[in-house]
Amino acid sequence: MQFLKKIFFSAFLCCFTTIVLAQNISVDDSKTATNLVQILTNSSSCVSVSGENAIGDTYTTGQNSYGSFDKNGSSFPFANGIVLSTWSSIYSVGPFVREPSTTTKSGSLSWKGDTDLENALNKGNTLNATVLEFDFIPQTNYISFNYIFASNEYQDDFPCNYSDGFAFLMKENTPGATYQNLAVLPDGTPVSSTKVHPSFSFNSKTCSPANEAYFGQLNTSATNTSPIDYSGQTIKLTAQSPVKAGVSYHIKLVIADQNGNLYDSAVFLEAGSFSSKIDLGIDRLLATNNPVCFGESLSLDTGLTASTNTYQWFKDGSPTAILGATSSTYKVTEAGTYKVETSISGCLATGQIKIEYTPEIIIPDTSLTKCDDNGSGIAIFSLPENVIKSDIDFTVYNYYKNSDLTNPILNPETYSGSNGEIVYVKVTNSNSPCPTFFKITLHVTTSYLSSTIATTPPIINDFSGNGNSVTLIPPTLGGPFDFSLDGKIYQTSPLFTNLAVGNYTAYIRDTSNCQYWTYAIILLDYPRFFTPNNDGYNDLWKIKNLDLYPKATVSIYDRYGKLLKQLDANSSWDGKYIGNDLPADDYWFVVNLYNGRMIKGHFSLKR
Repeated sequence: MQFLKKIFFSAFLCCFTTIVLAQNISVDDSKTATNLVQILTNSSSCVSVSGENAIGDTYTTGQNSYGSFDKNGSSFPFANGIVLSTWSSIYSVGPFVREPSTTTKSGSLSWKGDTDLENALNKGNTLNATVLEFDFIPQTNYISFNYIFASNEYQDDFPCNYSDGFAFLMKENTPGATYQNLAVLPDGTPVSSTKVHPSFSFNSKTCSPANEAYFGQLNTSATNTSPIDYSGQTIKLTAQSPVKAGVSYHIKLVIADQNGNLYDSAVFLEAGSFSSKIDLGIDRLLATNNPVCFGESLSLDTGLTASTNTYQWFKDGSPTAILGATSSTYKVTEAGTYKVETSISGCLATGQIKIEYTPEIIIPDTSLTKCDDNGSGIAIFSLPENVIKSDIDFTVYNYYKNSDLTNPILNPETYSGSNGEIVYVKVTNSNSPCPTFFKITLHVTTSYLSSTIATTPPIINDFSGNGNSVTLIPPTLGGPFDFSLDGKIYQTSPLFTNLAVGNYTAYIRDTSNCQYWTYAIILLDYPRFFTPNNDGYNDLWKIKNLDLYPKATVSIYDRYGKLLKQLDANSSWDGKYIGNDLPADDYWFVVNLYNGRMIKGHFSLKR
């Protein structure tokens, strides 16, 4: 029995050891540059590869700073791929163990950096660079690859100070071509330990987060069993770029330390993720405010013109191709996820895009009616007066004279329109990037004088210099009404302000049927002073146009209320009382127009 227990215990230890080891990745640093590129491209026929070369750790005997890796049953996001590091790649095997500053595992100070990486990151003083280079010719118009950047700089306050980084450099194989770094965040920020990290606090020093959404995890806690020996890592990132099919490019993958050989870093590239794809453009989504507008079509174009290619288009994951869709382009007329497949010299390339449409928004057509005051058949319309009959908050973008929207109206607030004319209105709203259209039909109706009389007199405030005002009172029935004091320019408000003294003809018009009423208005004023010195100027005080009110009387008083003079509508005052000149002073008056209006004021006599 004891013997069986020993056998069982030994078997348990064996299995337990296997489980523990399986929690970490495995690394093979014996791979050649050709092997690594084959792993990265999955030996795809969609790219033609040549000139593979790898350089890195040259001082550690029997070890390379590049190699292949396998998930090995661990939690690492990639099943397998290649690793480039700034120390021996086998040290990438987890779990993370914080190394002392005197560690012998890090690279050498004699191990050089890379100037191309320094240019890409805008950083100097790199060392311990590992590079994988190769030439390739794509068969399609787009490439991409997936990677994770990991570093031992993700501890203490190192991300505030040190910038280990990685670059995916690509250029055409033509004289004078320059590198483009594809290992960047969506806003173009290069990937490095100082550009992607959470907040760090160490010895009272705090390092604010940078692009934290792209950081994956820290591996520094005491209970962490990370499958890699790095203190932190990014999420899975994707580098991608359009390319020209059939054109030769040079690729340079490079990683390096900065300002020291300790606290190393690595980049893990997913096997088979370096692939040629077909670029159909970015997804057109409501969430990103770039959907396709309702009723419009979108042409998807593979960008490939080889007549020998065969194409198949698919929708919403269906295994059955869209019937008749066999060309390099496809016209989309409804929402869905579209995929294209093409075979190019044995290369099966694919592209995919998601298309969403804005919902249909209907605004009822409407009309505007204006009156023709001179029989010309033309009226002046203020098109913005139109009220959009919709619950959605719209903003008018423009008005057009024709349905194809090629003839904009430049003066929509004073537009001369004819009866039956149609104006086309383009509007936008805050909930959609797409415009909506509706029509306004213009109606011109001939104006005519009403046979009835507008009996309610206006409210007149005059005797105020050029600050006089008039309020016209419309009939109690009918309407809506507009108002004018010259029969030419109408307004919707019955109040007219800042009017000069003079004679006016008021118009009140019912805009529903264009009948109007008219009557005269007189605005009076009085002289603020006069100088009765017989020089021929301002010798008499008289209210101009008072004779238009033949029953009017004017009473003049001194400051004590003594009646000095009473005038009729045609009389004036010479500044005398019982034949004697009155002194220079202020005098008061009361005008009675005998139409219900009494006006009081005062003026100055100057000598």
